[in-house]
Amino acid sequence: MPAGMKPLEKFLKKQTTALTRAGGFVGGVADKASGGIGASRRRASLSRVVPFFRETSPESGQAREVFSPDSEDPPSWPLATGPGLVTMPSSANGSSSGGGDVRSPSLSSDEQSSEASLITETSGGGRGGTPIPPDTPDNLTLLVLDSVAGKRHGHCTETLLDDFMLTHPIFLTADRFQQVLLQQFSQETEGGGEREGEGLVGGAERKQAVLNVAFRYLDTYRELLQEEGERSNSFPKELYLCAVQELSRFPELVEDVLKLQRWTEILHNPSDEEKESRKKQVRPLFRHFRRIDACLQPREAFRGSDEIFCRVYTPDHSYVTIRSRLSCRVGEILALVREKLQYSEDQPVLPGNLVLVAVTSAGEKAVFRPSDEAVFTTLGVNTHLFACEPSELDSLLPLPEEIHWTPGDSKLHDMSAEEVANQLVAFDWELFSCVHEVEFVCYVFHGEQSRWRPLNLELVLQRCSEVQHWVATEILQCQSLPKRVQLLRKFIKIAALCKQQQDLLSFLAVVLGLDNPAVNRLRLTWEGLPGKFRKQFQQFENIADPSRNHKSYRDLITGLRPPLIPFTPLLLKDLTFLHESCKTFHGELVNFEKMHKVAEMVRIIRRYRSSQLAMDTETSPSHLQTKAYVRQLQVIDNQNLLFDMSCKLEPKDT
Repeated sequence: MPAGMKPLEKFLKKQTTALTRAGGFVGGVADKASGGIGASRRRASLSRVVPFFRETSPESGQAREVFSPDSEDPPSWPLATGPGLVTMPSSANGSSSGGGDVRSPSLSSDEQSSEASLITETSGGGRGGTPIPPDTPDNLTLLVLDSVAGKRHGHCTETLLDDFMLTHPIFLTADRFQQVLLQQFSQETEGGGEREGEGLVGGAERKQAVLNVAFRYLDTYRELLQEEGERSNSFPKELYLCAVQELSRFPELVEDVLKLQRWTEILHNPSDEEKESRKKQVRPLFRHFRRIDACLQPREAFRGSDEIFCRVYTPDHSYVTIRSRLSCRVGEILALVREKLQYSEDQPVLPGNLVLVAVTSAGEKAVFRPSDEAVFTTLGVNTHLFACEPSELDSLLPLPEEIHWTPGDSKLHDMSAEEVANQLVAFDWELFSCVHEVEFVCYVFHGEQSRWRPLNLELVLQRCSEVQHWVATEILQCQSLPKRVQLLRKFIKIAALCKQQQDLLSFLAVVLGLDNPAVNRLRLTWEGLPGKFRKQFQQFENIADPSRNHKSYRDLITGLRPPLIPFTPLLLKDLTFLHESCKTFHGELVNFEKMHKVAEMVRIIRRYRSSQLAMDTETSPSHLQTKAYVRQLQVIDNQNLLFDMSCKLEPKDT
């Protein structure tokens, strides 16, 4: 395996540069307004997830990197003509027509024809119709209401509504969207109705359309709105009061009003089950606390208001344990640390101006701003929080257990590959099921500026990185050559079982872990592997091969039926390319064709979870022991340390 590794961010930068030079972008580089510095900072965390993707394929030499997934033709959209809606020509600002395909210059002409364009800048075509032209956010909202009120377009109306619901946070704030709905509901129709096409849309139909869009919004964002409390509860309450006043004029709205009343109760008063879930003990964030009782519990979606325990270290490696909200600001964390240190006997002098620093096992440091939020879920596998004065930054060192390692036999020798694989799949499914589909959009398009933080998605990415390093750690800590060969066989079998159960997250994480340069260089260990396993691992490597836009992986996942767990970093990679390669705005106009492509990718994720995975409920002692082990992996994520361990096992001259 070639030594030259490039993380995802370097891949994306390389691809972006190549596209710009080739004239592939329409209207210039990616839209800064929709992401900003915060988005780029959060996306940078992806570089830790796929550290082992090769630049070249073992068989085909130079890999051809393409970041666009297979495209789908856009549906034929209706053109709204309701009052107050100003439609713009497709050539608005001179940048929305003739956009053409965004294609990778690394593809040959034959491959270009087979790789349909992911992004088209509002061009004609697509099932013989005209896609929605760029328009202002408010006008797009009116267009959706017109389409829902007319109900003449069947599947296209449903797809349009779903596109808007999944992507409107990119171009329209929740407060503004709610305000437009309230205005449209209270607006009087002139002449008894509004004309759309050949049909007549009356006042009742228009108000029902507003309520239907509102119900869809509340249903899509239910968990996120419940998290915000009174800030979000005011919208359904205000809409409910407006609807009650209209009942005397429009008695046909009574069912919708009752439904809206139920929604106000749901958001204001959670169900008994949700209340019990919130009453559970404070949960430690996995990795930073090793509590068996906590790790054996089924995973639930993290919310920003959840309280967690976390250790914050001082420069002398002593620590305080704080109890904090998951979404709290860095300034609040430092206030809690200062309060703890004030009553500590080991701290004779109260520290002055404190800063919060993330220190990795390799000694890299990142200083947080006081205004940063939800920093806990952004930490790496073995990254710890330190509180210190600015003058002490240079003296911060990783924890001793992160620098030194102790050789020994792996606990895996006493566990069956089947049981370990089952637990990996079960835990991955729990984590993946906790991710709200909107988190994928928020992670890529808004980053740290997002109204809803992608907390659960970040934990899935951490898990992927953790499994990769776990594979390398277990093999490199084993001093006995025969036992290392046994571990290689077991990991290949675990990967095969994960693939069989359609857990492509752990499957590829294990394969990439075995492809770690520190493991890959163990010639004597690999030579001891039977030919059957070597051949099987070669097949797995081919699936992980990134050439031709990860064609082998995409071919595999296309033939699978739900439920399945995809390789999440690649989903984000595709979304990132979609975001970077095409403008979100043309002046003040939204490129809604881009929004449709984003929504299509989110619907793919939705299909992966459209049915439930059968979970094992066995409670034998050995089963629980394996479950606890898999959910609390002990790993070394310092690549330099892993390589040193590898050289001690098999020196370079052997």
